[in-house]
Amino acid sequence: MARFHHSDVGRNARTSTEITGYAVSSLVFLHERVGDPALLEAAVRGGRFLVDTAWSPSLKTFPYEYAGDGDAPQPLTYFFDCGIIVRGLLQLTRATGDNSYAEVAQLAGESMIRDFATGDTWHPILNLPGKYPLQWTDQWSRRPGCYQLKSALAWHELHQVTGDARFERAYQAALTKALATEAEFLPADTPEKTMDRLHAYSYFLEAMFPAVDRPAVRNAIAAGIHKVSAYLREIRPVFERSDVNAQLLRVRLLATQNAGLPLNEEEAAEEAHAIEQFQIENPRSPHHGGFWFGRRNGEMTPFTNPVSTAFCSQAHAWWQDHLSGRAIVQAVI
Repeated sequence: MARFHHSDVGRNARTSTEITGYAVSSLVFLHERVGDPALLEAAVRGGRFLVDTAWSPSLKTFPYEYAGDGDAPQPLTYFFDCGIIVRGLLQLTRATGDNSYAEVAQLAGESMIRDFATGDTWHPILNLPGKYPLQWTDQWSRRPGCYQLKSALAWHELHQVTGDARFERAYQAALTKALATEAEFLPADTPEKTMDRLHAYSYFLEAMFPAVDRPAVRNAIAAGIHKVSAYLREIRPVFERSDVNAQLLRVRLLATQNAGLPLNEEEAAEEAHAIEQFQIENPRSPHHGGFWFGRRNGEMTPFTNPVSTAFCSQAHAWWQDHLSGRAIVQAVI
């Protein structure tokens, strides 16, 4: 799966291991919703690519990108990407019963603990093959932060599958660090950058639910929902991301169901409506059914995004579940 598709020129970006991991999780989710075997077949194709082609047995990690046409990508591995891939492979294991995905996921989870850690912090990017940390920058994805908890969620899920206590200890350490540092993450120095950080900050909110029985975690989720909602509504006339609406709505619904937090029905309905406005409805377009990435000053940005589409699809489905009185049973993509 490419990181995104340039709709204006009809060209894909390079193949991304992270986005392929997201695609696997998304296709498993959609298969569970509608039962179309083609969806699970596509998830399996993505999973086989990850474990048979993208995975490096010698380095025990997933490189950032893959190119089979000689267009060599930069030799990097990302902490965040590895966690997303692990979660996708575990979802595929559950859906197919094929343990080969979980075996690679466990090896990747172990390398995340071993290779990225320095004290109570995890380097976001390593150079390959030496696995030396890349210098941090001001860009949120190139420095440690509370958003990394979404990737650390893979450790919690590996613990559930394997029973290995190392994984749960690593998740709890990441949760402690994220709670201690999340106040530093917002806002950024411009409204547009703050909107981008709302996307990343929502990762932090999504990943706290395994510990939702703790008062400090419930309080952080409640405060985070309020924070993201306020910034989203303040900035959206200038720049609005479809995925921020979707992520916020998912967190609201999970918080109501799993943490007993009250749901602001008016704001949730507004976010659900906003998500619908980003969906492409043109049967003659190859992008029919997908979701635009965002809107700037009232104009849609000219590309579609697999992760935006995945998040918006799940948020819309969960909103329909809420309106119908059904419980949310799937894992967050």
